[in-house]
Amino acid sequence: MNASVEVLLDRVQERGGYAARKEAAGAVQSVLEVLGAHLVGDDRTDLAALLPRQCGPLLIDAVPASEPLTPSGFVEAVAARDDVGVVEARRAVTAVLATVGEVADDALLRRILTQLPPGHAGLFGRLDPA
Repeated sequence: MNASVEVLLDRVQERGGYAARKEAAGAVQSVLEVLGAHLVGDDRTDLAALLPRQCGPLLIDAVPASEPLTPSGFVEAVAARDDVGVVEARRAVTAVLATVGEVADDALLRRILTQLPPGHAGLFGRLDPA
């Protein structure tokens, strides 16, 4: 992608059914910060390079997590970060990660998924690798 941030926000806004771009921007910030805390090394920087430049620091500057999160734990972390319910957090997570899943090629996405506990592929709009 590495398109404009407006294109990314438009995709997230449409996917998440957000009424305003500001809501989509909040979802992107929250989800990328949680994701960045759970990725390390080249996978994190490679993904950041594919996203609009404003999104890179959200991944790269995230404080590393102390333990891995299950898919439901990932959603709960976004909910806690934004002080919203799990349903709203799931909407943000699936809208943002599905958009990220379109940006990353299959090889990068596989590498990202190997850093996360099983079950995260569905959050990216993909099937779990066999």
